[in-house]
Amino acid sequence: MNTRAKPRMVWFDANRVFAAMGVVLIHSSTDFAGQPFANAAADERLLPVFLRSIGEFSGSEMFFLFSLFLMAMRVDTKLPSYSSAIGMQAKRLLTPFAFWVVFYAFFRLVKANAFGYGPYIMDQLAQPESWLGYFVLGKVQYHMHFLPTLFVLFMFYPLMRVATRYPIFGLALFFTLGVMNSTQGFVWTLDIDAGLRDYLIRALKIFGYVGYGFAAFAIYGLWKDGIPRGESRLLRRGAIYFAILAYLATLPFYGVAVKTGAWGVREGWDFYGHFLMPIFMMLFFMGGQFLEWSPKWSNLARFTFGVYLVHPLIIDLLDIALFNSGASASMSPWAIVLLRYAFALPLSFALAVGLSRLKPLAWTIGLGPTPWETWKSAKKAGAK
Repeated sequence: MNTRAKPRMVWFDANRVFAAMGVVLIHSSTDFAGQPFANAAADERLLPVFLRSIGEFSGSEMFFLFSLFLMAMRVDTKLPSYSSAIGMQAKRLLTPFAFWVVFYAFFRLVKANAFGYGPYIMDQLAQPESWLGYFVLGKVQYHMHFLPTLFVLFMFYPLMRVATRYPIFGLALFFTLGVMNSTQGFVWTLDIDAGLRDYLIRALKIFGYVGYGFAAFAIYGLWKDGIPRGESRLLRRGAIYFAILAYLATLPFYGVAVKTGAWGVREGWDFYGHFLMPIFMMLFFMGGQFLEWSPKWSNLARFTFGVYLVHPLIIDLLDIALFNSGASASMSPWAIVLLRYAFALPLSFALAVGLSRLKPLAWTIGLGPTPWETWKSAKKAGAK
């Protein structure tokens, strides 16, 4: 089947929306320090940890898969040169990334001052190595690692293209994840500078995440060739089964969190269950491509990148309000999580929609030209 003859991939857009919902749920289901409510009783941690496990059906790794799938489609359709393809991705990813790095670097002071660790953040801001980590590793905020990592993954796309023609290469993800898991464990045992370790770990993650590229290009190859309606149903059933298995594999990790109030280390089958889940979820949605999807999914999907970028600031503002009002002291963990999610999800979408309608700021969430592009266009129009 010719890719240009295919209809709008509403199944893909619906998957993106659910992934955004999952990421917001993940970051809404912890205490103010990002832990599984360490000071609460084990039974009070049960619902927040359970909601976290549901959110991780669509974690940040799912966004790697989406982006690489779209990259596969783009290079297969237009066959751009390597420099133009990477240049386009740099413009789409790194320009908004630079804006949000600077924004979050200083926005964090709002929560830090409210919770009493403002001097620590101020000390970070005064150190050049902190800014290097902000821009290279995305350490300015817990979700910002995604953009610089994804950009580097794009650089491997000529290698990934083999999986479009030979989808069996999508299975390389099992191998790359295994290598990442083993080598990361070794690096953590080394007595080396903590800053150097961060860069080594990120490099190993990138080599491991390249496997998502092979998987994404393989999935695109299957979709491009066409999956009949009957086989789509079979695909959906198989994806459900393996997603359930992957979820069961992660239960020991969440059990430790409920028992101890701290996140453990993913190292066995819970590691593979977590990192393979995005594959099964994407295959599940692709298996539903012939279902009657509402076009509203496509409308919402436009803002999922924005939701990913802005949701931490919404959550932080909610946390500050709960903390300053004293309400959090009398609330149970599950109430905090549900209240946070009930506000953070719609407000994140609302903020993303609002930014998209402000022409000078729409570019910050990838939905408009940058101010200098607008200026250049206006200059050319004036010259004519």
